[in-house]
Amino acid sequence: MSILVNHLSEPRRRIIGLIKNNGSSTISELAGSLHISGEAVRQHLVQLEKEGWVTRFSENNGVGRPILQYRLTTAGEHLFKKNYDQLTIEVLDTLTNSFGKDVLKNLLSAMIEERIRHWEPKLNGLSTIERLDELKDFYKKDDSFMEVEIKDHVYSLIERNCPYHNVAIKRPILCSVSVSVLTHLLGCSVKREKRLQNGDGCCAFRVLLEEPIKENTSRIIIEDES
Repeated sequence: MSILVNHLSEPRRRIIGLIKNNGSSTISELAGSLHISGEAVRQHLVQLEKEGWVTRFSENNGVGRPILQYRLTTAGEHLFKKNYDQLTIEVLDTLTNSFGKDVLKNLLSAMIEERIRHWEPKLNGLSTIERLDELKDFYKKDDSFMEVEIKDHVYSLIERNCPYHNVAIKRPILCSVSVSVLTHLLGCSVKREKRLQNGDGCCAFRVLLEEPIKENTSRIIIEDES
């Protein structure tokens, strides 16, 4: 679960809120607004800085000593809920409506090519099971929510935490990227037998070793949603 500002303790939540509203703040400004001591504010800021939510910087106005101020880091900005999912959906829909479905497919194809280019060197010389084990890190390093399942000599890659979940639920064509990349990296057909979109609680990609792909197989493979 992502941490949001309301998960912080009340004093730190108020400090973060003030810095967000002001753009940056000094310890004395925060202490005055919160009606607590400067030392108490400093101690909270030390912890907030250690956790990566704020950073300090000095501003020199040309008179006297530089003034120490605090502002939010990129991580700190993300304590406030964003709406990237809706923006992504809007961009995809605008792209499709303005330029046609082929443009969207070309975009997805470029994404597929980039992922294949990135992963192919890492998989050279590996067996199927070794490749699958490497591909558990398809989304991020040491992804504990991806696992390789072997039942009756059938290999499947199980995905329990799709990082694009909200967008993929509404625009499932994006899932064709994963299916396409896995197919070309493993050299055989890959079928998604379970889907988060269907409420299965995971996506299960079955590796069909008995169905090797042909050399001229299209890079982008649009899933059959039936």
